[in-house]
Amino acid sequence: MEIKEIAAKSVLTPSKLPGVDFVVNPYISCGFACTYCYATFMARYVGKTANDWGKFVFVKENAPEVLKEELAKLKNKGAGKSILFSSVTDPYQGAESKYKITQKCLEVLADFGFSGQVGILTKSNLVLRDADTFKKLKDVEVGLTIITTDDKISRYFEKYAPAASLRLEALKKLNEEGIKTYVFVGPLLPHFVAEEEKLEKLFKEISETGNKGLFVEHINLSKYILERLERETKDLDKSTTAKFYESKQKPYRDRLDEIVVKLVKKYNLKLRSGSTIYHRGS
Repeated sequence: MEIKEIAAKSVLTPSKLPGVDFVVNPYISCGFACTYCYATFMARYVGKTANDWGKFVFVKENAPEVLKEELAKLKNKGAGKSILFSSVTDPYQGAESKYKITQKCLEVLADFGFSGQVGILTKSNLVLRDADTFKKLKDVEVGLTIITTDDKISRYFEKYAPAASLRLEALKKLNEEGIKTYVFVGPLLPHFVAEEEKLEKLFKEISETGNKGLFVEHINLSKYILERLERETKDLDKSTTAKFYESKQKPYRDRLDEIVVKLVKKYNLKLRSGSTIYHRGS
């Protein structure tokens, strides 16, 4: 793994994501190296290729100082605005244990008295470290990406991310601390249509943590993502690979949507986006 410290010119980046005004990405690339990652296109901006994604991490070591300067330009302490950590990296990947860039940025927000909403999206139980800082923020919500309850499957598709079981434990602890949470079930793995009981097990365990909010997303199979999947999953049998291609078809998605709606109702969860998210053209 190549780790390099860099200086960022800007940290608070305007966002086109629904309901998100700004994103903060403390790192470039992500050491979790998930096989389905959509953010590999970012590699070209730092002289790397999509194949390099997950093999390098650039640390924005001055991000807290830059963020402090940018926050000073916001009106009314950022009232009515929202910031997401993060959109094209994981704010709590392995490098965060050493560099603490995310932690320092959150402390900057707390010290500034940011009055908007702060969102977190991660695959790491390291997020628990910052529970006390979350409580200092006016409006914060922590999201955990969880695509399965099977640690073997999570290890296969999310190579170096903490096990799914650890994320479920973290979700429960955050709720016990009174911190708002949500779960991002994305991507929906193709086998869930044939093995509905596994998706039900996931929704049931999410509900048992005390979490209610849920985003659910169909797998994005844009050409560059599919190429990465094919490259990273060469050892899968052909029947499993075929399911990925099948997931591009509308009848497959419609059936999976039916299952999701049924399970959301059964376990008293709230589908935050109103429906399962689908990327057109994927």
